[in-house]
Amino acid sequence: MPIDAGLTGTAELTVTDADTAAALGSGDVPVLGTPRVLALAEAATVAALAGRLDAGRTTVGTEVRLAHTAPTPVGARVVATAHLVRVEGRRLAFEVAVTQEGRQVAVGTVERVVVHRERFLAGARRGE
Repeated sequence: MPIDAGLTGTAELTVTDADTAAALGSGDVPVLGTPRVLALAEAATVAALAGRLDAGRTTVGTEVRLAHTAPTPVGARVVATAHLVRVEGRRLAFEVAVTQEGRQVAVGTVERVVVHRERFLAGARRGE
């Protein structure tokens, strides 16, 4: 299937103690930690590509810009939405937003690159 701009994906999370800044080492407060926000945003980009990649292909994240703009307490549900806005060869650019009950808590961009899975892993094992 072709990968075209306009694809959308989502990922959801109900915040637990394990998702907090205090638990992740990114701060000392019991609210949703930025590393978990980033992981959720990336999961939404992966969801946008589900079923779209040729056999043996995957994508890897290469660049992220993320503004985490509001706190989210334990127990709250957050939703990340990713929109594929640009395709340049193997490079895929997404705009991402994370919301809690319609309130924006993070916004940014994620770039991913399509790679051949086995070649990528072989290079990683060799330290390339």
